[in-house]
Amino acid sequence: MLSETADLMEISAEDSFRIRSYRIAAGVIEGHPEQLAVILKDPAKKLTDIAGIGKGIAAVIAEIEERGSFERRDEMLGKYPASLLELLNIQGLGSKSIRLLYDTFKVQSIDDLEKVCREQKLRELPRMGAKLEEKVLRSIAAYRQRQGRFLLSFAQRVAEELTEYLKVVPGVEKVTPAGSLRRARETVGDLDLLVTGPGAADALEKFVLHPKAHEVLGKGPNKASIKFGLEGLQVDLRALASESYGAALLYFTGSKDHNIVLRSRAQKMGLTLNEYTLARLDDNAPVAASTEDEIYQALGLDWIAPELRENAGEIDAAAEHRLPKLLELGDIRGDLHMHTTESDGRATLAEMAEAARARGLKYIAITDHSKSLAMTNGLDEKRAVAFAQQIREMNQRELGLRVFSGLECDIMRDGAMDLADDALAELDWVVGSVHSYMNLEPNEMTDRLLRALECPHLRAIGHPTGRILLHRDPYPFDFEAVAAAAARRNVYLEINASPERLDLSATLIRTAKAKGCKFVISTDAHHPKHLANMSYGVSMARRGWLEPGDILNTRSADEFAKAIR
Repeated sequence: MLSETADLMEISAEDSFRIRSYRIAAGVIEGHPEQLAVILKDPAKKLTDIAGIGKGIAAVIAEIEERGSFERRDEMLGKYPASLLELLNIQGLGSKSIRLLYDTFKVQSIDDLEKVCREQKLRELPRMGAKLEEKVLRSIAAYRQRQGRFLLSFAQRVAEELTEYLKVVPGVEKVTPAGSLRRARETVGDLDLLVTGPGAADALEKFVLHPKAHEVLGKGPNKASIKFGLEGLQVDLRALASESYGAALLYFTGSKDHNIVLRSRAQKMGLTLNEYTLARLDDNAPVAASTEDEIYQALGLDWIAPELRENAGEIDAAAEHRLPKLLELGDIRGDLHMHTTESDGRATLAEMAEAARARGLKYIAITDHSKSLAMTNGLDEKRAVAFAQQIREMNQRELGLRVFSGLECDIMRDGAMDLADDALAELDWVVGSVHSYMNLEPNEMTDRLLRALECPHLRAIGHPTGRILLHRDPYPFDFEAVAAAAARRNVYLEINASPERLDLSATLIRTAKAKGCKFVISTDAHHPKHLANMSYGVSMARRGWLEPGDILNTRSADEFAKAIR
C-alpha cells in the first residue's frame, strides 16, 4: 500500500520527500522479520523502534491495520484510478507522461493507452512522437506476454511452503519441485510438485485444503491443481509410485525440447520413454525408472543437471562425456556488490560485514552508489574516498572476513564515469552500471558502454543489460562487441543475483564466455537478507554452463586481491 501510494503521489507530482519516506518505509517493512500486526498488539513494543519508521509512518501503519487503508491513499485514489499504476510497467512512460495522458485523454488502462497510440494521438503531446508511440506499442505487447509469469524466487518460496506443509502427512516420502523451477528458469508460468510414498493420496487431500488455495482447479486420484495465493500461481501436485519416481521427475522437469530428443534417442535404441518408465519397445519390459541417473545411463548419457536441460547441446555433450563441471553455491567465497546506509542500503557497513561472515563468506566489496543517483544519497568523490578509508581501518580489526572498498559508479550518458579518476583510483573495486538514459538507440548505448570500458579503474560491468524481470526489457546494444571489449580489457561481467534482475541470461553468459569473458556473481544486496540470493546467481551461471574457474569470486581473498590489482 505504501509503495502504490508513493507511485500515485509521483504521478500527481506530490512532495518528493514524502514519496521517498513511503518508499523507504515499504522497503523496511518488507525486510522486517516480525509481522507489524504483532508489534501493534504488544504494549512493550513500538513501531518507531524500527529504523526507518517514524511517527508519521507508524500512524499510517496503525490506520492500515485498523481499517485496511489510510487517508493519503484514499486521497490519491480519489484523484487517480488505481489502474494507472499498471501503466508504470510500460517502457517509455514515466509518471509525468502518465499524468499528461490521463489529464488529456483520460487514459486509465493499458487498453486505453494502446487505443491512443494506434490512433496516433500520443504524438500530439509535448516531447512525444511517432517513435515513442511505436516503442509503447511494443512494450504493451511484451507486457501482455509476461502476464501470468512469476519470478523464480516467488515460485521457490511457494514450493518451500507447500513442501513443509505436505511432508508432515503420514506416509509421504518425498515432495519434489519439478518443471521450470527445478531448471531455474528466470520466471515460471506454473509450479509442478511431485509426491511419493504410501501417503501420497492423503497429501492430495491436504493440498487442496491449504489456507492459500484460493481456487481448486481440479482433483483426481493422482493429481490436484490449485490457484495459490492472491497472486494466482497455478500449482499442480502429482502423486507417484516410488518405483516411477525417476522417470516422472525427468519427464516433469522438462524442458519439452529436451524430453523430445531423449525420447527420439530411446526409440533409436529400441526403447520407449515416458513419465512412468524407460522400457523395451518389443516386450515393454522395464529398463529403468526409479532414478534419473539410471535412465540417463541406460540411454548412454552422463547425468545432465536440470539447469542444462534446454536442448542447447547438452545431450551431445553428455554422450561425449564433456559436460562442464558446473559451479556450486559452496564454490563462492565472496560477494562483490552490496549497499549500506551510506547510500540506499538498509544496514550499516558493520552489519553487512557481519551478515556476510555469518554466511561463511571470506570477503566482500562494499559498492554504494555514486553521486548522480541523488535519490539514493550517492557518494561524491570526497565521501567515496573517506568511506574507503573507513573500510581500510575496519580491516585492521579481527572481522573474520576481508572487506574491499568499492563503488557502484554510474556510467553517464556519454560513457564517462560518474566520479573523477583520482577518486576511483583510491578504491579496490569499481563496478560500472547504467541506471539512466536506457532508451538510447542501440548504437548509442553500445558506444556508451565501450567508452566506459576504457576507464582504467573499472573492474566489472554491473547488471549488464539493465533488465528488470516482468517489468523492463534489456536495453538494446551490441552485446557481442561489448563482451569482446570487456574480455580484452580484463573487465568482468556481473551475473546479478537479485531475483528481480538475474542479469545476465543463460544465452548471453554462453555468448560472453565464447568471447573470452570472465564473470563475477553478486547479490546487489541492500539488506542482509538479500545475501541469501547468491543461490539464484549461481543457478544462472549453471544455466550458462559456467565452471568455478570462470568466476572471479570463487578465488580466495588473496587471489582475488591479486587478480584486481
